[in-house]
Amino acid sequence: MSNEQETPLDHFGFTMIRDELIPDLLGTHTKDILYWAGKNMARKYPCENEGELIAFFSRANWGSLMIIRQKNDEMHFELSGSIVEERLKIKESQFSLEAGFLAEQIAMMKQYQTEAVFQKEKKNKVQFELKSDSRDPYSLPSRKANSRV
Repeated sequence: MSNEQETPLDHFGFTMIRDELIPDLLGTHTKDILYWAGKNMARKYPCENEGELIAFFSRANWGSLMIIRQKNDEMHFELSGSIVEERLKIKESQFSLEAGFLAEQIAMMKQYQTEAVFQKEKKNKVQFELKSDSRDPYSLPSRKANSRV
């Protein structure tokens, strides 16, 4: 069977874990933890440019990512596809992981601190708004050494 033809059932396990199990485990902290996890994942899978970033989303099966607007220190992305449509059927679905991933990738590319927010759209799409601060240079977060008491 070819992977080119997706059915909604192809995403069932992923959707169940991302939008039902993880929120059950993390509770009210889900959004913040997923955003941080996305930033951390971006450091493990750095992209050199927007083309690689778009390809990563496809490879990770997060959906089809597209830049819809770019000006000064702002970027707007749109995420669509069958996985996004399936996830949007779940009222509590979060796209904080993707937002954190985008924020960190753009921060690493532009070398400015960057934050992202997402908004679910009525047309089975999710939009991300990213803002970079050119007055705040990017630096990798330091890892604290484990100390024993």
